[in-house]
Amino acid sequence: MGKKVKKEAEPPPKDVFDPLTIESKKAATVVLMLNSPEEEILAKACEAIYRFALKGEENKATLLELGAVEPLTKLLTHEDKIVRRNATMIFGILASNNDVKKLLRELDVMNSVIAQLAPEEEVVIHEFASLCLANMSAEYTSKVQILEHGGLEPLVRLLASPDPDVKKNSVECIYNLTQDFQCRAALQELNAIPPILDLLKSEYPVIQLLALKTLGIITNDKEARTTLRDNQGVDHLIKILETKELNDLHIEALSVIANCLEDMDTLVLIQQTGGLKKLLSFAENSTIPDIQKNAAKAITKAAYDPENRKLFHEQEVEKCLVALLGSENDGTKIAASQAISAMCENTGSKEFFNNQGIPQLILLLKSDSEEVREAASLALANLTTCHPANAKAVAEADGVDPLVNILSSRRDGAVANAATVLANVAMQEPLRAGLQSHGVSSALLGPLRSANTVVQSKAALTVAATACDVEARTELRNSGGLEPLVELLRSKHDEVRRHASWAVMVCANDELTAVELCKLGALDILEEVNLSVSRKNKFSEAAYNKLLNNNLSLKYSLTGYLSSSDIISDGFYDYGRITQSTVGVVHFVTLIAAVYSQRKGRGKKEEEKVKEEEEVSTLPKLMGEGSPEKEWYPPFDPDFRVYVYEVTKSIFPITNIKEQIEVLARYVAEKMGGKMSKEKLHNFSWELHISELKFQLKSNVVPIGQIKKGIFYHRALLFKVLEIFCLICL
Repeated sequence: MGKKVKKEAEPPPKDVFDPLTIESKKAATVVLMLNSPEEEILAKACEAIYRFALKGEENKATLLELGAVEPLTKLLTHEDKIVRRNATMIFGILASNNDVKKLLRELDVMNSVIAQLAPEEEVVIHEFASLCLANMSAEYTSKVQILEHGGLEPLVRLLASPDPDVKKNSVECIYNLTQDFQCRAALQELNAIPPILDLLKSEYPVIQLLALKTLGIITNDKEARTTLRDNQGVDHLIKILETKELNDLHIEALSVIANCLEDMDTLVLIQQTGGLKKLLSFAENSTIPDIQKNAAKAITKAAYDPENRKLFHEQEVEKCLVALLGSENDGTKIAASQAISAMCENTGSKEFFNNQGIPQLILLLKSDSEEVREAASLALANLTTCHPANAKAVAEADGVDPLVNILSSRRDGAVANAATVLANVAMQEPLRAGLQSHGVSSALLGPLRSANTVVQSKAALTVAATACDVEARTELRNSGGLEPLVELLRSKHDEVRRHASWAVMVCANDELTAVELCKLGALDILEEVNLSVSRKNKFSEAAYNKLLNNNLSLKYSLTGYLSSSDIISDGFYDYGRITQSTVGVVHFVTLIAAVYSQRKGRGKKEEEKVKEEEEVSTLPKLMGEGSPEKEWYPPFDPDFRVYVYEVTKSIFPITNIKEQIEVLARYVAEKMGGKMSKEKLHNFSWELHISELKFQLKSNVVPIGQIKKGIFYHRALLFKVLEIFCLICL
C-alpha cells in the first residue's frame, strides 16, 4: 500500500466574488451604497446613516447635500423589512429639517410614509413613521397631503398603541392637523375624542399636555363639546384642576373648560356637580397668573350667552372678577376687565360693580400698560352705558381725569372707550357741568381728526353730549374743534355721519357757533347729505334746520320765509332768495313799499297827475343817495331810474292791458340784449357780462339797470319790477 497523500481543497467557482468587508468613515461613500442591490448592504448603510443623522442638524444638512434623500425614499417600499424599517427610522429623524421637509413634499412620499402605519408593521416602524408625520404636519402643505392620503384614520388608531412614543407622535401630529377645520370635522367622524381623553390618564406629562392642547382646539366645535360631555370629559378636566401635582397641566385644562362653558348644557352640568364653584375658587386663590388669566378668559367666553351670564351671576362670579382685578399680572387684569365687560349685559352684574369694581377699574386707567388701560376703559364703557348710577360712580371716583388723558392714547380702542364713558357721564346735567374744568372739549380735538371711524363716531357723540352749554361750545370753537367736526359730516360711514350731525345740531344752539359752522361749510354739506335718500338721517335734517334758525337772514334767503318762532333781534337786509342760478340783484319789495308809502292814496285824481320828473326824483332818495343814515342801502341805479321814467311815460297812454304787456316786454328785451334765437344763445355770453359787473362793483349785489345782457330770469325780474311801478303810478 502506498503512502496516503493529503487531498487539496477545491478552488472557489470563478464567477463568485470573494466576500469583502468595507469600513468607511465618509458619509458620501455610505450614501453611494444606498443604490446597492444587496439587502445586507442597504440595511447596514441605512443603519450608519441613521446614527449619523442623530448627531445633529449639521449632519442632516450634509446628508441632504450628498443626495441621500431621494434614494432613501425608494427604500420606504423595499421588500426587505429591515431595509424598510431602517429607512423609515432615518426619515423620522431627517424630517425635522425644514429643507428636507420641502424636498419630501416635492418627492410626494407621504403615501409611502402613511403606509408604514399599517397594523401589521412593527412598533418601531410605527414610532418613526408617526414621528416623520408629526414633523411634517407642522406646515400647511404637508397637512393637506396627510389628509388627502388618508393619514388621519391610522393616526387615531395608534392613539391606543401600547408604545408611549407612538402615542406621543400620533397625538402631536393630530394636534397639528386640528389647526385645519376640515380635520376637526374628520376627527368627529372618526370618534377621536374618547381615545384622546384616555391619554389624559397617561403617566407621561407630555402626552397629557398634547392631548389637552388637541382638545382645546377640537372643543371649539359644538358637536365636539357634546361628545366630550357624553364621555365624562368634564370630570377628567376637573380632576386635573384638583390635583396639585398636575399644576403644569392646569392652564391647558382651563382652556378646554373655557370652551365647554360656552355650551349651556355643559355649564349646567358643571354647576350641578359643584364644578363651577370649584372653578371660581380655584381661579381666585391660585398663585399662578396664567391660571387666573385663563379662568377669566373662560368666564368671558361663556358670558356672551345670556343664560350663562344669569347662571354666573347666581354663582357670584363678580366677586371673583373683582379679586382678579387686584392681580399683579397685567394679563390677568386684562382678562378680568374683559370678563366684566361681558358680564355687563346682565343688569344685576352692573349693579354689583357700582361700588365694587368701578374704583378698581379707574385705578387701572392709570396703568403703565396701554393694553390694561384699554381693557379697563372697555369695562367702564359697558358699565356706564344706559346706567346713570354707574356713570355717576365714575365721576365721583375721580375717573374723569384719567379718561381725558386716555383720549390722547395711541390705541384707537382705548380712545373710543374713553370717549364713550365721558359721553355717558355727560348725559347727566349735574355731572356735565364739571367736565369742562377737565378740558374735555380740547381733548376731543385729536379723536375728531382720527382716521378710525369708530373713534370718529364716539368722539362726535361725546361732543353732542358735552356741548350743551355756552362755555363748552366756546371752548370747542376756540380750540379749533368745529372744523374736524364739520369734515365728519362728509363721512361715508353712517354712524359717523349721524353722530357728527347730532353734534352740529347741539353746537348750533348759539348764534356765534352756528355762524362759524356755516362759514366752515356745514350748511352746504348738510344740504347735500339731505338730498340723498341713503345718506340723510333725522339728525342731519335737524342740524340743517338748527343752523338756519340761528342765522335768520340766511334762512330767509334760502327758504323765502320765516316762521312765527323766528324772532329777528338785530334786523337784516333782504337781498332775495338764493338759488343755484341766482345773480345777486337788489330786491325791490322794500323799494316798492317805500314808493307806495309816499302816495297819499291811490285813485285820487291829483295823484294820478303827479309830474314824472317828481316821481323820478324820489328814486335816488329811496335808493340811498344822499342819505345821512348809517344803515346799509342798495347802491344807486341811475339806469333803472331812467327805465321807470320811460316805461311809465310809454305805458300811460295805452288803455289795452294786452298792448301794455307787449310794449313792456319788448322794452325789457331790448334793454337786456334784444331778441336772441336758441341757435345763437351760446354766443350771448351773459355769464361773462355778469361776472365783470360783480368784479367792477366788488359785490354780488348787482343793480338791475346795469345788466345789459340778461337771460330769462333777469328779464323776468326787470319785467315784474317795472310792472309794479306802473301799477303804483297808475
